Amino acid sequence: MADEDNAEITINYETIYEILRREKGRDEIQKLEPEFFANLVEYLQNKISLLEDSKNKMDLFSSAEHAELRTQMENINRMIKELYERREKKVIMLALNKSRTGSDIIDSSNLLVEEKLFFDEIILSMDRYRKGILVKVTNGKFPDIASQCPPEQTNSSVDLPTEQNGTKLVRFLKPVPKFVGKELEVYGPFQEDDMANLPSEIANVLISKERVEEMQG
Repeated sequence: MADEDNAEITINYETIYEILRREKGRDEIQKLEPEFFANLVEYLQNKISLLEDSKNKMDLFSSAEHAELRTQMENINRMIKELYERREKKVIMLALNKSRTGSDIIDSSNLLVEEKLFFDEIILSMDRYRKGILVKVTNGKFPDIASQCPPEQTNSSVDLPTEQNGTKLVRFLKPVPKFVGKELEVYGPFQEDDMANLPSEIANVLISKERVEEMQG
């Protein structure tokens, strides 16, 4: 891992350990490949398949292999959980700083797409409660969270025709590797000039990163 920021990483036991080591050793959230979760899921699916195969064999060697694979899977899942929770804490701290300061210089560029969605949702929630409690009370008013909630979406005729059922039609401005959505659904990979209907939250993140542009009707 000579070039920690740009090298393409093949997911295996050793790289998961190294990624966790870097995350533990540095205060700022570390950069990962955009397709990190998709590659991780593929790696785990392969491991689970090997584990099932060894379980179905009856000889002594396969029994020992099964025990070794099971121990390795336990260690892998432990490392993934720790990696997630360390990054989760860093995302929350970034959002807290953003909400408290209102600064536009908070660097969220190292967040994965899924983490950026999490980051944005935390900020919205923090801002809503800050305005509904702190701002109200310091102005001599009772807390009022309800007034800070965004209005409900309605099926208005002014809705953009490219955004239906929570999706947006976008055109890719540059290649984007496959990535995993909020429900672990896999998207991509996409090439330049490809078009796709994506969930609005994901589309907005990609638009903000100048990876896609929204297609207007």
